Amino acid sequence: MSIRKNSEINSIEGNEGTKIKQYFHPHNTLNGINYSLAQFTLEPGKKSKLHKIKSSEIYYILEGSGNLTIEDEIHILQKDDSVFVPSNSKQFIENSGNSDLKFLCIVEPAWKVDDETLLE
Repeated sequence: MSIRKNSEINSIEGNEGTKIKQYFHPHNTLNGINYSLAQFTLEPGKKSKLHKIKSSEIYYILEGSGNLTIEDEIHILQKDDSVFVPSNSKQFIENSGNSDLKFLCIVEPAWKVDDETLLE
């Protein structure tokens, strides 16, 4: 079993403009998982860069509100909402609220730097 404590995980700056805490990924877990789970934070008025990844994703909003654009469709998201993002979809998320937007992202198969393409 693996336990990852939020207070013990350092944030890193993501290439797409977010702060990321990587909870579970095949490289830091001995359980043989094929997915990754990370928490993202986006400050008020900020947005991630337009990008796509080869894996599918599920976003789950923990705090705040935001607009997630997948291809040309805008999804308005608030706390406790979740959304599926198909693989290879052009996407970005923007914080539409007055506080930090925090969300979990499950990526399957697990996120790899070579699988992500920045489009701007």
